[in-house]
Amino acid sequence: MIPSFPAYLFDVDGTLLESAPDIVGAVEKVLSAHGAPNLSFPYLASFIGKHLFALFDEVFPNADDALREQLLKEYRETYWAREHRSTKRYPGVAEGLAALGGLKATATTKSTQTTHVVLEKFGLRPYFQHVQGTDGFPAKPAPDVLFRAMEGLGITPDACLLVGDSASDMAAGRAAGVRICAVDYGYGNHEEMRSYSPDYWISDLRELSQNGS
Repeated sequence: MIPSFPAYLFDVDGTLLESAPDIVGAVEKVLSAHGAPNLSFPYLASFIGKHLFALFDEVFPNADDALREQLLKEYRETYWAREHRSTKRYPGVAEGLAALGGLKATATTKSTQTTHVVLEKFGLRPYFQHVQGTDGFPAKPAPDVLFRAMEGLGITPDACLLVGDSASDMAAGRAAGVRICAVDYGYGNHEEMRSYSPDYWISDLRELSQNGS
């Protein structure tokens, strides 16, 4: 049983939305255009939640800053052009958010602008008091986006539970001093996630409100 918290921070990709088909599809198109070999869907999906530079540096180890920025620009253009047609909500997400008390914010590697768009598109925006993406500061596993989200809600780490699907989420949560809840779906490596000893594990967001209160 998970106790109630005054505030909740949510990752987006792999936690609220099953967005890998659109993200990976856009990445594949950009990498292929630059001569990368064919890479598996699970491999590319394993980078979701991290900054794309981590993937670019692994695929193109000799890439300079100019190439990284060009790849990122092309990815964003390609991703937006897909219009999230292959993305969908995970089962129980809307119901779980609706039933959950407390303040809610996102804490995602997506930009804040993109996060607003996808939350609106999939009917989730009304459940959040603050929308926070990663805009020009270090991405998870750095805790910066969590601190910005908490600032947006006006709360402190002791009041928060972070919900995410990856080791980067867990690492960021530990660094920020919040409690962490891992979802057992999504795109993260469960063994890596367990190394951060999540306070809770869930299989459905509706479990967050099943606290008997």
